[in-house]
Amino acid sequence: VMGPGPSVARQVAPVLFVSHGSPMTALDADAYPQALKRFGDGAGPVKALVVVSAHWETDARVHVTAMAAPPLVYDFYGFPEEMYRLRYAPPGAPSLAQDVVARLSAAGVPAVADSERGLDHGVWVPLRHAFPEARVPVLQVALPADATPAQVARMGEALRPLRAEGVLLMGSGGVVHNLRRVNFRNKLASAEPWAAEFDAWVAGKLAARDYVGLQSWMDAPNARVAHPSPEHWLPIYFVLGAALPEDRITPVFEGFHHGTLSMRSFALRA
Repeated sequence: VMGPGPSVARQVAPVLFVSHGSPMTALDADAYPQALKRFGDGAGPVKALVVVSAHWETDARVHVTAMAAPPLVYDFYGFPEEMYRLRYAPPGAPSLAQDVVARLSAAGVPAVADSERGLDHGVWVPLRHAFPEARVPVLQVALPADATPAQVARMGEALRPLRAEGVLLMGSGGVVHNLRRVNFRNKLASAEPWAAEFDAWVAGKLAARDYVGLQSWMDAPNARVAHPSPEHWLPIYFVLGAALPEDRITPVFEGFHHGTLSMRSFALRA
């Protein structure tokens, strides 16, 4: 009997880090959403999406969305009415959610299935651009409260084997995220020097595959200004924890919005 040919071998899914920026990118049609769409179009056959977003942290146990049809969370205030009318309705993945809970718990990250909380804007805003048909099942995994980079990297390591089953792992946050410094009046403002410097430090560490060095992010230039709190930075470790030795880092988007929001997004592909 002939064995399956090489073409039958399932493709290892990529891993994606997205700097999601302002929720208003949901309404944009410029270079950034186009870059996300290009990534989605070239991601290969994806069985499901598992996303860690900056906007969901849970205590004691990491929560994992486990419903068949996850609702959207409109977790932003004072935006134009049309933002609250946007829809994105991917199926959930209840059996995958149980698998994720089991894998995280086995890796020393206590986890629990959650059948109430929906997908927040850190998940659905970029996915509306990357996978607009909403056919691929989506589940969201919370960050542990007060997580360390090593803890979040362990989550990526625990779920890394799912990539071989066609599951795309994604972290959604921001390479530079300080809302107090954002120039909301001008989306196209050139990058503030302090923000550009931190962003360049990150780019250098990624290019060198210095994932250990990235865990010492507090030593980076302007770290405290780039991230007054770490929740938008931590999802990068979920992505790096899921890396395979043969992965190549491929840029998805580079650039700034509003002078300080680095929109740097990248994929890891085997």
